[in-house]
Amino acid sequence: MSRKVVVLDYGFGNVRSAVRALERVGADVELTSDRKQALEADGLLVPGVGAFAAVNAGLKAIGGDTIVDRRLAGGRPVLGICVGLQVMFESGTEPGEGIAEGLGQWPGTVDRLPADVVPHMGWSTVEPPAGTRLFAGVEDERFYFVHSYAVQRFEMVDTTDGRVPLPQVTWAEHGTRFVAAVENGALSATQFHPEKSGDAGFALLRNWVTSLD
Repeated sequence: MSRKVVVLDYGFGNVRSAVRALERVGADVELTSDRKQALEADGLLVPGVGAFAAVNAGLKAIGGDTIVDRRLAGGRPVLGICVGLQVMFESGTEPGEGIAEGLGQWPGTVDRLPADVVPHMGWSTVEPPAGTRLFAGVEDERFYFVHSYAVQRFEMVDTTDGRVPLPQVTWAEHGTRFVAAVENGALSATQFHPEKSGDAGFALLRNWVTSLD
């Protein structure tokens, strides 16, 4: 049985490539901002293109923040892509915007990459952790990035005495090490664009889709 995936439509970016990629790996995909469909789908994909503050505001305008919260509270899978990863963190910095508030699912700030060439645009290898499900079979592959900002430190304190696993963080490098992906129970996200990453990206999306309950 195919899994139903909603790609959350909040008016930002060309998300048709994400829809097509998910369909290619066997998902039944709906592009919508409908709250009921987003809550009831097997999986929810949160895309993101553009500035951190604008994406966050667009999400909140359709109640995307509460949709993500409610899904995660019930253990329902969510996948963020590009700025869809960034807004899962506490805050982001943007020129002229100062510090913008994120959704706060993870601690950390999205800052400009300290690299000679920005944006970071092109194919890069990643360093996934042992036991990754998202990168199973594509641990040594390259993925396609287009971004100027990233999370460069990920520090999450274990307050559960080991009862709940800490997030699994995948790293990449451009000027400095930065977070390329996070796997944290029902919430996963990638800084790169799997839908633009060829066979490796399709394999990663297939891993996510087949993991949906």
